[in-house]
Amino acid sequence: MITALLLLAAASAPIAPKPLYRDPIHDGAADASTVYDRASGEWVMFYTNRRANLPTEDAKDVRWIHGTAIGTARSKDGAHWRYSGTAAIPQNCTGETLWAPEVQFLDGQWHMWLTVVPGVFRDWNAPRFIVHLTSPDLATWTCGERLDLGSDRVIDASVITLPDGGYRLFFNDERENKAIRTADSKDLVHWTVGKRLTDTPGEGPKAFRWKGRWWLISDAWKGLLIMRSDDAETWTRQEDYILGVPGIHPTDRAKGQHPDIIVAGERAYILYFVHQDGEDEARTNPDWKRRSVLQIAELIERDGTISVDRNAPVSVALKP
Repeated sequence: MITALLLLAAASAPIAPKPLYRDPIHDGAADASTVYDRASGEWVMFYTNRRANLPTEDAKDVRWIHGTAIGTARSKDGAHWRYSGTAAIPQNCTGETLWAPEVQFLDGQWHMWLTVVPGVFRDWNAPRFIVHLTSPDLATWTCGERLDLGSDRVIDASVITLPDGGYRLFFNDERENKAIRTADSKDLVHWTVGKRLTDTPGEGPKAFRWKGRWWLISDAWKGLLIMRSDDAETWTRQEDYILGVPGIHPTDRAKGQHPDIIVAGERAYILYFVHQDGEDEARTNPDWKRRSVLQIAELIERDGTISVDRNAPVSVALKP
């Protein structure tokens, strides 16, 4: 009976469209962080709202990746999303450029770790730092501290609760050849920088617990790098990358980048962004490659190895 009910639930779950989500303002959605809002009974997605449709005359001009707000979208079922404006982030503790939100409910309130670039720049040569904010309702955000992580070029936070108490932050240190590093905290305020986890460049780490293991998936720019751990201390690197081979469906024909993970019981879903350089429009419009959309796929785990079939239909069965 239980098996039959599970099969019935899976069969009735909605199939995700491709793309899963496209930002209606700038067409540059990326770097998602997705949580369930019990107050509204909806899933809420926070994402980097890249200005992909900003006209530029110089291909090296990257102002379109700067001056970015944090976009938000909402969904009742995790498959069909609607735009819900930009997050009300206080400017007095952040800046003009906001990237890569990490949102979690911890210790009775919502937390956001946000990458900040203090200005709008034509190139990549600018300081970057991570700011902590809190909220009672995902709508009103209060400034917390700027994290001291021993570098003036840190981005892309991901936070887990450690098995023995306390918290661990995973982040990208650009001064260390864009290595993924860690920092630990007992109170989510004061952080002690720890070890380097990767020996190759990458960004966008996402750490999560699933099927009795800890996992860390990060963007290696040639696909997503996967690491696993039994204790969140010692990590084993998976040999193969995932989402490095373009998909076959329209809007999904480039490598997958900067993941978010939603764990739903025994199932887990990966949200990733895809540049649109593989689409027909890019052949006549060189700027089309800057546009990006969000896609979803289901993770498959066998014997400690994760794989993804990005071309398969995705039945989205999310649990609050």
